[in-house]
Amino acid sequence: MALSYTALFVLQALAQGHRFGFDVMDATQLPSGTVYPALRRLESLGYVASSWEDDDKARKANRPRRRNYQLTREGRDHLAEAEARYRAVAKLFPKRGRA
Repeated sequence: MALSYTALFVLQALAQGHRFGFDVMDATQLPSGTVYPALRRLESLGYVASSWEDDDKARKANRPRRRNYQLTREGRDHLAEAEARYRAVAKLFPKRGRA
């Protein structure tokens, strides 16, 4: 299954160590209305797993609990395949100089 650019950006952010929705939003510059549905969709496909932060940890930090997202093995494999496809396609279009 081919990934959308949004899904690819979200998976790349998770692969780079961004674990929370707001972190993914900062890394990708995508809005919450794009990131959170993408995370849910990727989780339903088995590419992302999530878990809720411990209540005590959130309370000590004086904030609501956060959901922690991480790539699954399948997600890492699919990301690697998608990156290879996008690199191959990019080679078909040589860079042009500015006019």
